[in-house]
Amino acid sequence: MSASPAVRVLIADDHQVVREGLRMILAEQQELDVVGDAPSGEDALRLAARLRPDVVLMDLQMPGMNGIEATRRLCAERPGVAVLILTTFGDDEQVREAIQAGAIGYLLKDVLKDELVRAIRAAARGTPTLDPRAQRLLMRQVSEPPPSSPFDALTPRERDVLRLVARGASNKQIAAQLFLSIGTVKGYVSAILPKLGVDDRTGAALFAVKHGLE
Repeated sequence: MSASPAVRVLIADDHQVVREGLRMILAEQQELDVVGDAPSGEDALRLAARLRPDVVLMDLQMPGMNGIEATRRLCAERPGVAVLILTTFGDDEQVREAIQAGAIGYLLKDVLKDELVRAIRAAARGTPTLDPRAQRLLMRQVSEPPPSSPFDALTPRERDVLRLVARGASNKQIAAQLFLSIGTVKGYVSAILPKLGVDDRTGAALFAVKHGLE
């Protein structure tokens, strides 16, 4: 009976020491094969298209396109790839946005080596793995009553973006005012539209004005 093929892993993190450390850890596992590493979201997308990994370990805070937008793009363009967030950040908004973007798991960088390896294997099988803190957030969301405001489905940052869209600001202007990249702003706008049930930014602006977003 032949052995199962190794899980192909791509590492996306802007710190070289982190990428090298993860390579060393995962190289000890015969069933895992690190096929590449990327220092940015843009590079992660480019390498994923060429290397066709099974799992991408994705950091959130990277220059240019951040991990949330890279995850959203990757899941849309390559649905067969599982994205596992591995980050030092664990606030509620980032957990929520990562899961909404399509990540199959969310872990913090203080995770134990064996837990990380298990999470990668699980992600390759399509099984989610969440840090206990992320699990508590999602449980709170399930137990909370449904949104009573048309804007309750939006994260605080999405509301900030929508306010500026309603004022007629361009993506470049929004990026400058909120200290974001243009790619990140585009990602927020793309996430806002289906939540409001509109087709374009004009519809989003009209919706915001109509419902009195402050």
